[in-house]
Formats: sequence, C-alpha cells, structure tokens
Amino acid sequence: MRHFLDFEKPIAELEGKIEELRRTTDAGGIDVADEVGKLRDKAQSLLKTTYAKLSPWQKALVARHPDRPKCLDYIRAHIEEWTPLAGDRAFADDAAVVGGLGRFRGRAVAVLGTEKGADTEGRVKHNFGMARPEGYRKARRIMELAGRFGLPILSFVDTAGAFPGIEAEARGQAEAIARSIEAGLEAPVPFVATIIGEGGSGGAIALAAADRVLMLEHSIYSVISPEGCASILWRDAAQAPAAAEALKLTAEDLRRLNLVDAVVPEPMGGAHRDPEAALKAVGDKVWESLEPLLAYDGATLRARRREKFLEMGRNSVA
Repeated sequence: MRHFLDFEKPIAELEGKIEELRRTTDAGGIDVADEVGKLRDKAQSLLKTTYAKLSPWQKALVARHPDRPKCLDYIRAHIEEWTPLAGDRAFADDAAVVGGLGRFRGRAVAVLGTEKGADTEGRVKHNFGMARPEGYRKARRIMELAGRFGLPILSFVDTAGAFPGIEAEARGQAEAIARSIEAGLEAPVPFVATIIGEGGSGGAIALAAADRVLMLEHSIYSVISPEGCASILWRDAAQAPAAAEALKLTAEDLRRLNLVDAVVPEPMGGAHRDPEAALKAVGDKVWESLEPLLAYDGATLRARRREKFLEMGRNSVA
C-alpha cells in the first residue's frame, strides 16, 4: 500500500478515484478509459506542481519517506560481488552502519552506509540508522582498509544522527565520530559520498568527509533536525517548519552555499515513486564523480580534501 504524506492528500484522492474506476472496469466491463486518462493527467499535473514548490519542511518529510530507497537498496543495485564486513574489532558489530567490499561497474571498491531498515523488523535491527560508537569505528576500520589496498570509497548516508543514548556516550561516541571523520579526510584513495535521505549532524559527516559529496534532490543535510532546532530555539517542536526554513538544509540551499558538490535529480514525485530511476540516477552520478578522482595520487587527494573542508567551514560560517 502506497504511503502518502500530508501535503500529498489531493494527489492521493485523485489516484484513489483512478483505482476505483479501474476496479469498476474490471468488474463490469464498462469502458472508462477516457475518464481514467483525464484523471491520470490531472494527477500528474498536480504532482508536478506540488513537487515544484516544496517547502524545506516538506522536503524533510520526503527525505524521511518510508518507501524511499535505503542504503542496502543502492548496494544491491550497484555493487557486484558484495562481501559485507562486520565489527569494529573492539566491542561489537553495529547494524546501523553497513560496510564491505565489492565491485562498482567492474572496479573494486569499499562501500559504507547508514541503513534505516525498510520495515519494522529492519528498523529495529538497524536502530533506525542511528549508529553507536562501534558503528563509526567499523566505518573507520573499513576506510583504513580501503587505503591500504588502494580501493576507492563509496558511502551512502541516510541517518537522523548518531544514537544519543547514555551507553553510546559512555563508549566514546564523540571520539568515534571524530576519528571516522579523520579517517575520511586522511584516506589516500578517491572518496565519493551521497546523501540519499537524511544527513543528520556528525552522524552523517562521519561517513561523508569525501572528495565529492552528492545529494539527492529531496534529501536534507543539517547540523540538527528541524524538530531538535525548534525545541531548542522556540521550546516548541511544532515550530519545525520554521526551523527547517532557517537551517538551509535542502540540496538546493547547500549547493548554492557550495557545501555539496552536486545535486542528483529525482523522479517526479520523489525517489519513493520510482525507486529504479532513482537508483540508476545515483549510480550514474557516482561513477561520473569517481572517474576524474582516479587520476590523483593519495597525497594530492588528501591535500585537496583538507582544503575543500576548510573552504566548506568558511562557507558555512559566512
């Protein structure tokens, strides 16, 4: 069953009428093709109009859509000979961070990502994509492994942020995130990161300290969630739409501020309406971004990456 967001209700009503007419045709043999065609055109026009003027808050809702392709969907679609790696070699394995080795369009690569889960069981297993310290230490281990074997790194980020529990803080959450960011900046191999849904705070940048940072059109990337920002500034989570506007968290805002390198267009109505098209668009853009980086040596990549992030810091302050 398709899930509709609140602002999509008019579209849902039209698509419901189309489905009802189709059932009528199947049951009674009545020809309503013309009426169905008119309603379909109207629904498409409304969909196009609606998604052409989404507010930042509505984009945040689209980025969190439960039917949106997840990290493991991108891995299954693009990574051949996938071999997952588990554990941080210190405490445990964290299912919120997935990683391993495989081939991307024939080239051996290391792959990382945050996985939210596609259903209730998966969301519980992956802790809704909120990693604990062992997840970031696993990411660091895989990045260092990639550096030793000369494997380009690809990451797919979709997380509301790092897990905020007491046990995570007790095991060194901040240090683990910082070390993961450091590993990304110091990796002597090409590194391409893609924000495929939510990019939340340090929990996202821990897997996105890359040479090229891509964002899907309706994804978000911010230091804090709109609800968290509203709770701090206005002491009212209901002010989340205003916070989303102020945070400049959309792909268009971040590209304009030069905080990400490219925006990947999504199918009309968002990636959740046509996952296959979204998966293909991301794969093509990742390959396009990776190819030029293969010409650089490790020292040059590290130097360029450090300068890039210093520049990003200056842009974010400005």
